[in-house]
Amino acid sequence: MEERQKKGGSLVFAVNGERFELPCIDPSTILLQFLRSQTCFKSPKLGCGEGGCGACVVLVSKYDPKLKKVEDFSVSSCLTLLCSLNGFSITTSEGLGNTRDGFHSIHERFAGFHASQCGFCTPGMCMSFFSALVNADKGNKPNPPLGFSKLTSSQAEKAIEGNLCRCTGYRPIADACKTFAADIDIEDLGFNAFWKNGDSKEMKVSKLPPYDPTKNFNTYPEFLKSESTTNLDSSRYLWYTPVSIEDLQSLLNSNVTENGASFKLVVGNTGTGYYKETQQYDHYIDLRYVPELSIIKRDQAGIDIGSTVTIYKLISFLKEESKINFGSYGKLVSDKLAYHMEKIASPFVRNSASVGGNLVMAQKNGFPSDIATLFLGLCATVSLMTRHGLVKLTWEELLSKPPLDSRIVLLSVSIPFKKDRNSKFLFETYRAAPRPHGNALAYVNAAFQADVSLCQNGFLINNIRLAFGAYGTKHATRAKMIEGYLTGKMLNIHVLYGALKLVKLAVVPEDGTLHPEYRSSLAVSYVFEFLYPFTDAHSALSGGLFNGINDISVEKVFKSSKDGCISQGRKQTLLSSAKQVVESSTEYYPVGEPMKKVGAAMQAAGEAVYVDDIPSPPNCLYGAFIYSTKALAGVKGIQLESNQLTDGVAAVITFKDIPIGGANVGAIRFSDPEPLFADDLIRYAGDRIAIVVADSQRSADVAARTALVEYDTANIDSPILTVEEAVEKSSFIQIPPFLYPKQVGDFSKGMAEADHKILSAETALAIPDEDNCMVVYTSSQCPESAHRVITTCLGVPKHNIRVITRRVGGGFGGKGVRAMPVSTACALAAYKLRRPVRIYVNRNTDMIMTGGRHPMKVTYSVGFKSSGKITTLHLDLLINAGISEDVSPLLPLNVMKALKKYDWGALSFDVKLCKTNLTSKSTMRGPGEVQGSYIAEAIIEHVSSSLSMEVDSVRNKNVHTFESLNFFYDNIASVGEYTLPSIMDKLAVSSSFFERREMIKQFNHKNTWKKRGISRVPIVHEAMQRPTPGKISILQDGSIVVEVGGIEIGQGLWTKVKQMTAYALGLIESSWAEDLVEKVRVIQADTLSIVQGGLTAGSTTLESSCEAVKLCCNVLVERLTPLKKQLQEQNVSVDWPTLIRQAQMQSVNLAAHSYYVPESSSKNYLNFGAAVRAFVQGIGFFMHEEYLTNEDGLMVSNNTWTYKIPTIDTIPQNFNVHVVNSGHHKKRVLSSKASGEPPLLLAVSVHCATRAAVKAAREQLKLWGKLDGSDSEFYLDVPAILPIVKTQCGLDYVEKYLETLLAQKSYHSCINIDLK
Repeated sequence: MEERQKKGGSLVFAVNGERFELPCIDPSTILLQFLRSQTCFKSPKLGCGEGGCGACVVLVSKYDPKLKKVEDFSVSSCLTLLCSLNGFSITTSEGLGNTRDGFHSIHERFAGFHASQCGFCTPGMCMSFFSALVNADKGNKPNPPLGFSKLTSSQAEKAIEGNLCRCTGYRPIADACKTFAADIDIEDLGFNAFWKNGDSKEMKVSKLPPYDPTKNFNTYPEFLKSESTTNLDSSRYLWYTPVSIEDLQSLLNSNVTENGASFKLVVGNTGTGYYKETQQYDHYIDLRYVPELSIIKRDQAGIDIGSTVTIYKLISFLKEESKINFGSYGKLVSDKLAYHMEKIASPFVRNSASVGGNLVMAQKNGFPSDIATLFLGLCATVSLMTRHGLVKLTWEELLSKPPLDSRIVLLSVSIPFKKDRNSKFLFETYRAAPRPHGNALAYVNAAFQADVSLCQNGFLINNIRLAFGAYGTKHATRAKMIEGYLTGKMLNIHVLYGALKLVKLAVVPEDGTLHPEYRSSLAVSYVFEFLYPFTDAHSALSGGLFNGINDISVEKVFKSSKDGCISQGRKQTLLSSAKQVVESSTEYYPVGEPMKKVGAAMQAAGEAVYVDDIPSPPNCLYGAFIYSTKALAGVKGIQLESNQLTDGVAAVITFKDIPIGGANVGAIRFSDPEPLFADDLIRYAGDRIAIVVADSQRSADVAARTALVEYDTANIDSPILTVEEAVEKSSFIQIPPFLYPKQVGDFSKGMAEADHKILSAETALAIPDEDNCMVVYTSSQCPESAHRVITTCLGVPKHNIRVITRRVGGGFGGKGVRAMPVSTACALAAYKLRRPVRIYVNRNTDMIMTGGRHPMKVTYSVGFKSSGKITTLHLDLLINAGISEDVSPLLPLNVMKALKKYDWGALSFDVKLCKTNLTSKSTMRGPGEVQGSYIAEAIIEHVSSSLSMEVDSVRNKNVHTFESLNFFYDNIASVGEYTLPSIMDKLAVSSSFFERREMIKQFNHKNTWKKRGISRVPIVHEAMQRPTPGKISILQDGSIVVEVGGIEIGQGLWTKVKQMTAYALGLIESSWAEDLVEKVRVIQADTLSIVQGGLTAGSTTLESSCEAVKLCCNVLVERLTPLKKQLQEQNVSVDWPTLIRQAQMQSVNLAAHSYYVPESSSKNYLNFGAAVRAFVQGIGFFMHEEYLTNEDGLMVSNNTWTYKIPTIDTIPQNFNVHVVNSGHHKKRVLSSKASGEPPLLLAVSVHCATRAAVKAAREQLKLWGKLDGSDSEFYLDVPAILPIVKTQCGLDYVEKYLETLLAQKSYHSCINIDLK
């Protein structure tokens, strides 16, 4: 075996049709690492390094010479080992199309449907979709109409269900993908740049960028087919490829595994997304070419699955084989397994993750596997290869054994089928997770099977098997106590109730498991759902208490089950259509036109350059942060672990390396600088201690991750972690007087009038230059501030440092202040070592150091009348700011701005910024405003509950009048500008709000297990403009270069600036405006080229930048208009190029610079109730994104496995948007309106609607007499994740339902069903 391996060949593969041959390479090299460092292809991005975001997705193709077919599938390039791709072809988004060769229709349709905003994730989205597209078009379906593919709209949506996007809200992406689906109704697609209102369906189709599936994109080049894909030479690659079980056994017993040599068995390598590797293996053994391990077989006895079979291939096999008649039980199992397994991971992980690898991780490491639970529920057996030969065990037996030795190989898994007989087989699987699909581990998963017989008095349980997993134990387990209790019993409510009591005793999460009571409650619910349809409960419903309740019908279940197997089917729902209305005007054409975002197709193709895409200069080093895991401690020393992966470490940079004349400063926002590095005292968990600098990013990351920090906690006070502790120790951050909000009205008078009272991933590249200068590329929303901090830290003049930002991927405020320490540390390392240094902060470190939003504690007193009108409100607000000020001094003002959206009569407050030993809390879209909007709604909900009034009525009672608005907002609105009441009225009509509210009441009355809620909320968003510079240069050919202070972060700033430039210069001649758009190029921000750039934030930098450009254009128009008139008087035909040539000849200055300073009266204005894509981001805040810390305050939900942002399967199924043209507003730049923060704040409506649904569930409990406490007065936490919602509905809801049934006098335990 070894001799054959040594005679193997070189590693040969293709990337976008280009041949690569690598004589030798480190076998641990990841495909993404190679693509980004050794090729010109930068479209695959490093987002998470875990296979959890999809930014790195590429298409991998392999050729089967026997079948003469090419297999195409998407993979996470951040997990795929390069050596596993010998003879493969890789396609990236640049390979589909690009600027020079023309874009692919995927790129163009993404651009036209506004499906690329910041653009960082778009290439991965495109490749996920392309994989689905190319495979669908290989299918045997009828040829689709011209311009479409064989893909269905459902498949188009599912193709991107594992890809993450913060910007778009997913629906534009889904719409762009569905334009390829032959079954799509083109009228259901959303807002785009291709067609206009009034276009026919045929016209709309014709305007789409063409797609011809018959002209297949060649994913596998011909030259590779003739290449010999022999095994790799193991002496050069340390990579072994056994081709039989005998080969494998021989290899495992050879010197490859002797003498302490470490080795790794490889299939898809996806396990490294969960278990990070910090060691270098001596040898790699690729199991994929052992035929016995890659086969799936099925017969009447069951299914045999080879261990290297991928999850995707198993799903495909099960779907196909379920159509073959191998018995009803086999079909049932196949259907259920396939349905469940499609919820595991994401498509690009399932394509390469192996079934065996998943099971081994579960057995050895305690991975919370769904497959492990499914196979336990199905009585699976496994075959193992040991030193002593082949061994067969049940999967349950293997789970009970110690972790497998690395020399023991899982060969296959067998799932036995039951033989058909007179009894009925039940089989069902369950899982509840933060996301219905995509990458999310289950809170609990389960697989149940039962053999039941229908008797005269009901159903007899002959046998039952209940398997539970992922609930907080090391392995999946069987509930044998419950199985024993149920076996041999007639199933009735008494028996079921007894079984559920036992479930809570059997399914007990280990200490430290999150949400343990919720997980146990889920297990109870699963058993109830599985068995309840076969009890005699339905006869009890005639008693009167349950009139109108809809439950599962035993009769219906059995009528649909003629083959002896019962399945409680569930439908998978899709996104439904959405209506998007934008009332625009042509007054300022082309401003306001729905043109494609500048560079969107380029972003989709992966050609847009972000900081990490800039090629590393020669001799470049790489940095990674070492951070504290303690909240408050001294630092005695840092020790790096010595191993092969850390051999390239060049230096460890600490505060001691700051040059003389410099300062230990990492960020400055107001007056109190934040240290770059901890000195002798660590002040919070996540505090930057040092950066490790190494010759590769991987070496630096591993060295930082494995570094041992020696702490000293002697004679050090306990840390302050809560606002209560901060108050007790008087630990506060000063709020500057000019930022402290003003009180409104007289609180005492308002209270006297009241009838009621209630008391209650950053990146940077630094390159040293001549004369002690440096260029720093930073992914920052505020390059000017980064410039200031870097020069302060290094102690050099500001003209020595040039900071450049071209574009930012995914900003939203998080790349403002938090980006400064990264670029500063990078510059410091480059300064000290006199070599280029780049830092790409990995996902875990980034999330730990970034800090997140500000936690708050609110206590309020509110006075109100019995009519629901609130007369006064007082708030005591404690804001947890973390260790330093960052932007925290702005928070009180922002909270109150959002809170004042209602007329509180009088408003008083006491606000304290609490300084704690936690990471500095920072900006994230709508800082303080999101919390303020929520606080306002919580108070409104509380008042309505106290009065037993409809909450919508209380809201309407307290929406501002024009007079109260100006009272609360200091006369900010002019007559005619206050449109909120009319918007609320329009919403009520267009959504049929009141009719739907009544329908929901009826639905909730009739349904026990599903409850619905509805909510509409107002917002008043006070936007503030900031001074912004602009600069325009017209070149000799008439092309136009524009520089502005604002940064393109996906909001379309460059697009609007282009439109504004074309409009303003078009005032010379209006007919030129449309052509001028294409002549404008907006270039990167450079702190030595355009100064006073300021901060890009708050949804207003775009319009301020546009106004700065307009001022420049005014100057140029003033210079060029007389020349145009002069030429016309000379009967010269004047177009734009001619005018510019003449201006050049006559020495007219064709450059202009401006600095827009908004007038004090126009700095602030109000925006009422817009709803766009930030709404989905708000859903994430209010419903999904759980921020978890340990006892030291260190963030532990610091990766894509534990921190769940919205995905395509968690957005509203029906999302209608109407952007109102409310007329001209003189205080706004061309009457523009903010569109970032407002929809984010509106997302509180989802939380309010959820609360209404929870209230309905609590009313149900009250109806049963089983509610402890009030049905309406309860607190629904933020985020309202599944455990929070179920807790408020009642973790024992099922038990209380059964108790109510058992208590009914009309209950009798007899049911007769004729199956004939």
